[in-house]
Amino acid sequence: MRKVIYTPHGPRPRGVYSQAIVCDGFVFVAGQVAVDPLTNTLELGDIKAETRRTLDNLQAILLAAGSSLREVVRIGVYLADLADFDAMNEVFRKYFPEDPPARTTIGANLPKIKIEIDCIASLSKGRSS
Repeated sequence: MRKVIYTPHGPRPRGVYSQAIVCDGFVFVAGQVAVDPLTNTLELGDIKAETRRTLDNLQAILLAAGSSLREVVRIGVYLADLADFDAMNEVFRKYFPEDPPARTTIGANLPKIKIEIDCIASLSKGRSS
């Protein structure tokens, strides 16, 4: 069964997509960026600040779906500048201190923003779709 996830604690979609979809015990979160969910405006800054805001948004959507960052099994990172890789990794270590998920990081042509992140997570134990 497929369930659409929406939370006001995450950025409102700016296109034809859902914040996340729960299906078959997994949560598929759409690419998130550094947007303040309260104002729905970009919070542009250095790569560390944008990474923190983006991961906070991801976390809010996962929680609304019945999961968490700890349940992330795969994460995709899109960087506007691959020179930001080390600084982005510093922030990641704080959000994923142990047993980090599988991850792909690629360079991408991102307008204005420095980073976009999507992920797949399992549902927390005891939660169903």
